[in-house]
Order: sequence, then C-alpha cells, then structure tokens
Amino acid sequence: MNTLSRTISGIIMGALSIWFIIFVGFIDGPGVDYPAIVIGVFFLILGIFIFFNKKEDEIEKIKKPKQ
Repeated sequence: MNTLSRTISGIIMGALSIWFIIFVGFIDGPGVDYPAIVIGVFFLILGIFIFFNKKEDEIEKIKKPKQ
C-alpha cells in the first residue's frame, strides 16, 4: 500500500469502528452490547495498525535464486 491508500484505509476503518462502538455498543437497545464493543475495539486496533504501518511502503527487492 502506498502512503495515501494506507492513510485513507486507516482513517476510515478507525472512524467506522468508533461509530460502531458508540452507536451499536451503547446507544442501540436498552443495555450495553459487549460483543459489539469487542468487535469495534478489534477493528479500531486494526485500523490504527494499518494507519501507522510504514513497513509496507518499502518495496522489497526480489532476489533471483542462484542456479
């Protein structure tokens, strides 16, 4: 992924997971939906990892095996 796509993907995933935690976990229904909060936190961590992962921007050179 290049920097722009990594940034956009991380921001969108983080924003949607925060929305999921707030609206599905707390506001939707009479009680707290704990599985929705756990899933939202998982995808929030994944979005943060995508946003800050700079190792994928570096392209590794493919070495041809010696014959």
